[in-house]
Amino acid sequence: MNNLKEKVEEAVKFLQDKTNDYQPQFGIILGTGLGGLVDDLEIAHTISYEDIPHFPVSTVEFHSGKLIFGTLSGKKVVVMQGRFHYYEGYSMQEVTFPVRVLKLLGIEKLFVSNAAGGINNGFELSDLMVLDDHINLCYENPLTGPNVNEWGDRFPDMFEPYSQKLIEQAFKINEEKGLDLRKGVYVSVPGPNLETKAEYKFLGIIGADAVGMSTVPEVIVANQMKLPVFAVSVITDLCYPGKLKPVNIDEIIAAAKAAEPKLRTLIGAMIGAQ
Repeated sequence: MNNLKEKVEEAVKFLQDKTNDYQPQFGIILGTGLGGLVDDLEIAHTISYEDIPHFPVSTVEFHSGKLIFGTLSGKKVVVMQGRFHYYEGYSMQEVTFPVRVLKLLGIEKLFVSNAAGGINNGFELSDLMVLDDHINLCYENPLTGPNVNEWGDRFPDMFEPYSQKLIEQAFKINEEKGLDLRKGVYVSVPGPNLETKAEYKFLGIIGADAVGMSTVPEVIVANQMKLPVFAVSVITDLCYPGKLKPVNIDEIIAAAKAAEPKLRTLIGAMIGAQ
């Protein structure tokens, strides 16, 4: 784990040198089909993941793989255009490596987006669901192994994994902008296959409103590092009786793209409100 600490610190030093000590206030992780938010940035620096020491490289074809520094709504941000997943063959420590880097770069809050399947039968395609809790069904935990005490507690509390203050701000913006936000519980599974009908039923029974293959490991690490989190899912396929059907990745990407204007409005307004 000390080796992990050294790698994180080396990546941070590289980025500080590369960006002339650009100090972002907020970090944003953009999920599947949601990379267009960068069009709203005044970009100061763009760095490919492959150029950053020890940074994983996204192997998912629709994830761009760039770390972008700039301003959004007048605030300094760093944006991950593309994230990493356990199903790509990375360990959970590798999946969450960027969150530790962003925290040590100085971010004060983390904003996360993802694409998810809608289990709640009140959801429709391209809805935005604000996460207010989660269920972790992944095989591996990013905190497994020796703990780096300066990063956080050995046994971090998860009573409030998503900042209630940020959630309240989101719903005030929802009232002003008419975004028709939903709220619910996200369940994280390893992937990469989608779920069976029986699995969707099971996930609904245990309390999930949406299912995806990311976010929760990042949120666990953010909570350990005392980093407030706001997360939102774009509902890209419907997984309940009457709407469940075979899907392909092109349809998922299209549903994410359809929601992107609302997501860009939401995140832009939330960053501006900080």
